[in-house]
Amino acid sequence: MTFRPALALLLALTVTCTYAQSAADLGAGGNRKAATWPLNPTPTQAQAAQLSARFLTRFHYDAQPLDDAMSAKIYKDYLKLLDGDKVFFTQQDIDQFDPYKTKFDDAIWNQDLSAPFAIYNRFLQRAVERMSYARGLLKNGFDFDGDESYNYDRKKATWAKDDAALNDLWRKRTMNDWLRLKLAGKSDDDIRKTLTKRYTNYIERVKQLDGEDAFQTFMTAYAETTDPHTDYLSPRQAENFAIQMKLSLEGIGAQLQARDDYTTIFTLIPGGPADKSGKLKPGDRIVGVSQGDSGPIVDVIGWRLDDVVNLIRGKKDTTVRLEILPADAGPDGKHELISLVRKKVNIEESAAKKKIIDVKDGDTVRKIGVIDLPSFYSDFGARSEGDKNYRSATRDVAKLLGELKTAGVQGVVVDLRNNGGGSLAEADSLTGLFTGKGPVVQVRDARGQVDVQGADNAEPVWNGPLAVLVNRGTASASEIFSAAIQDYGRGLIIGTPTFGKGTVQTLIDLDRFSQNAEGKPQYGELKMTVQEFFRINGGSTQIKGVTPDFLFPRNGESKDFGESTYDNALPWTHIPPASYQAEGDVKAYLPQLESLHAARVAKSPAWKLMLDELAQYRTMRDQTTVSLNFAKREAERKQLDATQASFRTRQKAIDGGDAYMKDEDSALDDGLDPSERSLKSELKQEKDAKKAPDALLREAAHIVADEVGMLKADPKLGAVILPPGSNYLAKELAGTDKPAAPASTR
Repeated sequence: MTFRPALALLLALTVTCTYAQSAADLGAGGNRKAATWPLNPTPTQAQAAQLSARFLTRFHYDAQPLDDAMSAKIYKDYLKLLDGDKVFFTQQDIDQFDPYKTKFDDAIWNQDLSAPFAIYNRFLQRAVERMSYARGLLKNGFDFDGDESYNYDRKKATWAKDDAALNDLWRKRTMNDWLRLKLAGKSDDDIRKTLTKRYTNYIERVKQLDGEDAFQTFMTAYAETTDPHTDYLSPRQAENFAIQMKLSLEGIGAQLQARDDYTTIFTLIPGGPADKSGKLKPGDRIVGVSQGDSGPIVDVIGWRLDDVVNLIRGKKDTTVRLEILPADAGPDGKHELISLVRKKVNIEESAAKKKIIDVKDGDTVRKIGVIDLPSFYSDFGARSEGDKNYRSATRDVAKLLGELKTAGVQGVVVDLRNNGGGSLAEADSLTGLFTGKGPVVQVRDARGQVDVQGADNAEPVWNGPLAVLVNRGTASASEIFSAAIQDYGRGLIIGTPTFGKGTVQTLIDLDRFSQNAEGKPQYGELKMTVQEFFRINGGSTQIKGVTPDFLFPRNGESKDFGESTYDNALPWTHIPPASYQAEGDVKAYLPQLESLHAARVAKSPAWKLMLDELAQYRTMRDQTTVSLNFAKREAERKQLDATQASFRTRQKAIDGGDAYMKDEDSALDDGLDPSERSLKSELKQEKDAKKAPDALLREAAHIVADEVGMLKADPKLGAVILPPGSNYLAKELAGTDKPAAPASTR
């Protein structure tokens, strides 16, 4: 029952290359007074719409005319933003709206926004009616002995024929809400109170939606019709964006988005409390928020995104508790209560880090270095002030590579999983640490002009075996780096296909181009796509991202996560390649590495467990219908609990009885005062996160160790897979194997 107007908070850093959406530690909103209905557009909003259209039709990377055809697209997206699950409007409403389908272009050019506001006012009316109807059903409760079912995924459903059909749909929705709480062990009286409060809150929040919300939603529909990363920010949202830029690394360090009834974790900011806890992951759903160590849990299902954000934000060093429905749990999955201490994430915590994995290969152990790079960061402020010791991803990684070489590693894995991007310049220069001087990326603007950017490094820092570990969360600048390493043949790309964001946005302050003489922001801002990235081989990273040379099992997240999931994403295309020379040929040794990998994981209990967990996740994710029979749902819940308990037992056995285990306790009842308990909880979370097993990273290290072994057996192979003139065989490889430790007797 999420109200889609709140989804207009699509805030993405534009100077750097990121893809993430609304940020949990950002954005304002808060409680506002009830608006006066019906809502009416202002002359300023009509002018802002027309000014935005002028920019979008002339300067957007894929500029399209605002005509009847575009109007039909805006109309479709507008209805999707308002009622994407088709639970508020009936087919009768849609029939009345249809004459507007080709009128939205005229509404913008003629500065007459009465048509989109008429639809929005109908939405407000229907939302209050539906919530009031659901609240009225709670008085008598429900019978859960029947054989009904509820299809909660209605994105592809048709509109309900009339009010009677919609009433039946809402009866089932409300039954499902009741049943979920019943499965959680709540009494009928508690359920009735909880849902009454929830639905009342829905109604109050709908009544707070005002003319700026209506205009924001309509302009979001127009902007996003051009491409997913173009957006309009009203003056209020523009102010939120300014807050984001200043406070983007304060709070719990999680970026959120609204999805269905839930506020969902989109990504974690490296080094933030949520990331360091090891207990949260993308896709987890926030169902409740509590302040402090013992504050009451506030039910936030169906809340506006910015209101949930307000609850999560808070002063540094204060505690917030999140009630989570895990991503890999079904709709009736067990909730977890996670305590986080709000912090400011500094560059030190989110900087690149290194470690060494000892890989046993027969009678020898090979040392493989790992560089964990959470983002392509750079301290632009310190650099502009002339600080010669300013921090950057390239500088830090170069230092870590030197330390790994001193430690005698024989291969390196660069871990870019969930690296959402950052500075394009850093992606260029960091590539040079492995390739030396040369082109890295091509950037084409709206005029079709192509700029080839590259690394200025005269000599690479590491010229030995290399792998880059990626996943669906690897995006933007991370994809540029990975693509360049792949195009040069410099190393193996291992993992799953990346996100596929190949575009660049800029922020336009519309007040600067208006006749606004008052000085107070009135027109808002436009975040507009202006450029596209291309690999040095000529292909775009748009849509396709980077396909690994060595594919790991996928969890199916590509269905709802990544550029390809957007209906209006710009298409993949290509341009002529840049002038560059490949340095190696990974295909020459890939079949042998794949054979060694297959033989190894076939015997690996950890790998088998991971595959079983992925299969369970896919099963739960693909579920779209639930039974409304209590006995059946309870049996399904018990089966799911048993399956997850089995997974934990297997993991514990794999780790020799010292496995990373999620804390099943909702609080630490140990006699400590609240501040001590909070600190103990935080330290335990960080300790648990460090113990968490990582089968994918360890297997990537094994694959690089296999390559080292192949080079030892056949030094001539180095001429094929290593950069020309590499001194790796002479310096790094020779004599660095060490005997394996005796087998453990434990």
